[in-house]
Amino acid sequence: MKNIYIILLTFILFTPIFIKSQNVSLLAIASTAQVNQKTSANSNEIKSEETKKETISNSNATNENNAPLKFITQLGLLLIVIYFGIKKGGVSLGLLGGFGVAILVLLFRDSPGLPPIDVMLIILAVVTASSTLEATGALGMLVSFAERILRKNPKYIVYLAPLSTFFLTMLVGTGHAVYPLLPVIYDVSFKQKIRPERPMAVASIASQMGITASPIAAATAAMIGVAYKAGVTINLIDILLVTAPSCFLGVMLAATWSLNRGKDLDKDPAFLKKMEDPDMKAYIVGDLERSESTKPSKDAKISLSLFFIGILFIILIALFPDSILPKNNGKTIPMTSVLQFIMLGVGAIIVLITGVKAKSISDTKVFNAGMIAVIMIFGIAWMSETVIKNNESYLLSLISDMVKERPWTFAIAMFCVSMFLKSQAATILVMMPIGFMLHIPVSILIGCIPASYAYFFFAFYPSDLATINFDRTGTTHIGKYILNHSFMIPGLIGVISATAIALFLSYYVVN
Repeated sequence: MKNIYIILLTFILFTPIFIKSQNVSLLAIASTAQVNQKTSANSNEIKSEETKKETISNSNATNENNAPLKFITQLGLLLIVIYFGIKKGGVSLGLLGGFGVAILVLLFRDSPGLPPIDVMLIILAVVTASSTLEATGALGMLVSFAERILRKNPKYIVYLAPLSTFFLTMLVGTGHAVYPLLPVIYDVSFKQKIRPERPMAVASIASQMGITASPIAAATAAMIGVAYKAGVTINLIDILLVTAPSCFLGVMLAATWSLNRGKDLDKDPAFLKKMEDPDMKAYIVGDLERSESTKPSKDAKISLSLFFIGILFIILIALFPDSILPKNNGKTIPMTSVLQFIMLGVGAIIVLITGVKAKSISDTKVFNAGMIAVIMIFGIAWMSETVIKNNESYLLSLISDMVKERPWTFAIAMFCVSMFLKSQAATILVMMPIGFMLHIPVSILIGCIPASYAYFFFAFYPSDLATINFDRTGTTHIGKYILNHSFMIPGLIGVISATAIALFLSYYVVN
C-alpha cells in the first residue's frame, strides 16, 4: 500500500513539472529567436512586429501540443482521487476532491472552477426537510404504508417492491429513505418462497432511478441550474414529463426480467446446503415482521401533509412561474432558488407546529447521509469542474465531431462518468456543461438524464451494500469476478431502456 502512495505522490509532483519544463524550454527558444531577430532589425519596426506575432503563435502552438498530455495527466489524477475516495468511503471522496483542486491550482497553475453551490444548497434544504419527516415519524408512515401493500400482495413482490422504493424516492427526493423497506422486502419474499434476489436487487436499482424522476431531487435541480448558467431556460415540468415515465417504464422492464432470475430456493443447492446448518437456518429464517399495532402520531400526520403540500406548491410554481414568482431584473427567479426556500420553509413550519426538537432532526439517518452527499459533491464535482474548465478547448475538439454526428452518444459518456461518481447530481454537474458547450439540442440533453445513474456498475453504493446484507439467504451478492453481481443486469436493463424511452419522449415534449 505504501508503494501505491509513493507512486501517487511522484505522479502528482513530477508530471506538472515535466509539462511546465516543456513549456519553458520551448518558450525560451522562441524568446531567443525573438531577441536575435529584434537585434538584427532595429531599423525595421515592421519586421519586429512580425517577429512578435510569430512568437505568440509559437507559444499558442506549444500549448496546443501539450493539451493532450495535460488532459490525460489531470484525468488520471481525477481517477486516482475517485479510486481512493471510494476505497476510503464516507466523506473521503469529497475531501480528496478538494485536495485534487489544490494540486491543480498549486502545481498545474490552473484556475479553480466553481463549486456546485446551488446543488449543495438544494441537497441541504431537501435533506433537512426530509429529516423532519423522519424525526416526527412521518417517514415511518410512508414505509408502513408501503409495507402493508407488500404484505397484502406478496405474490407480486417482484413488481411491488421496486415500485415502492421508486415512488418513495420520488416523494422524499433521496434514495437513502429506502433502507427501512429492505428487511420488509426480504421477509415477504422469503415467506412466499420467492428467491429474495429477484425483488431486492431491482428494488435497490429502482430507489436510485427514482431520483431523476423526483421534483425535489438535487439531480433535477442540477440540470436546471446548469442550463440557467448556459443561458438556457428549462422548465421543471418538461424534465419530469420525460424522466418520470421513462424511469418508471425502465423499472418495470427490469422487474419483468427479474421474475425468473436465478433458481428457486427449493432448487438452489447453495441455499439448501446452508439450511442444513441449524445456526445458519435460524439466521436465515428469523422473524423480521414488524408490529403494526403502533399507530402514527398526530405530529407525523401533520408533517407528512405539510411536506406533500410543499411538493405540490413547487410543481404549481413550475407550471405558472410568471404568475406566482416576482421578477428579478426582468427575469423570473430560477427554480434552484425556489426549491431551496420552499423546502426550508416546509421544514420550518413542521418544526413550529409539531415542536420537534432540532437535535432529533440532525440525529436522523437521512440527515447524516445527506451531509455526506453534500461534502462528496462539494469536493469531487469541484475538482471535475476544474479539470473540464482548464481543458475545455481540447475536450471540445476531441468529442465534438462524434457528438455532432450522433448526439445520443452523449448518454454513453454520461453513463461512463457516472460509474465512478456516486451521485447523479454530480454526474450532471460534470457532464451537462460540456453538452451545452457542444451545442447539443436541449431535447437530447434532457433525454440523457436517466444515463446519469450507473454507479450500480461496481455495486459499491450504500443501498446496494445494504441490500446484500439484508438478504440473509445470500442470493443477492457480489460475484467472484466483482462485476457479475446481482445488480448488473437489472441496472443495465433499467437505465438503458429508460434512456432510450427518454430520448424518444424528449423529442416530442421539449420540441
